[in-house]
Amino acid sequence: MESTDIVSRDKLVADLKLVVSDAEELLKITAGVAGEKVAAVRDRMQKGLEQAKVKLVDLEHKAVAQTKAAARATDTFVHDNPWKSVGIAAGVGFLLGLLIGRR
Repeated sequence: MESTDIVSRDKLVADLKLVVSDAEELLKITAGVAGEKVAAVRDRMQKGLEQAKVKLVDLEHKAVAQTKAAARATDTFVHDNPWKSVGIAAGVGFLLGLLIGRR
C-alpha cells in the first residue's frame, strides 16, 4: 500500500469525524425546536450518525491493520534480503541527492 493511500484514508477519516461532530452539534442546537417533521428529521439524522460512527471505527481498525501488515511485510523483506535493502536505500538516496543537487 502506498503512503498516499494511507494519508488519503487518514484525511478522509478525520474529515468524516468533523462532519459527524458538526452534525451532532446541530442536533443539540435544534433540540428545542418543536414540530413533527423536525423530530422525524432529527431521528433520521441520529440513526445515520450512529451508523457513521460505527463505520468510521471499522475503517480506522482496517487502516491500522493494513498499515501494520505493510510494516511487517517490509520488515520481513529487509530481514530476508539485507543487502538488497541496503542497495535499494543507497540507490534512492543517490537519486534524491541528484534531484536536490539540481536545484
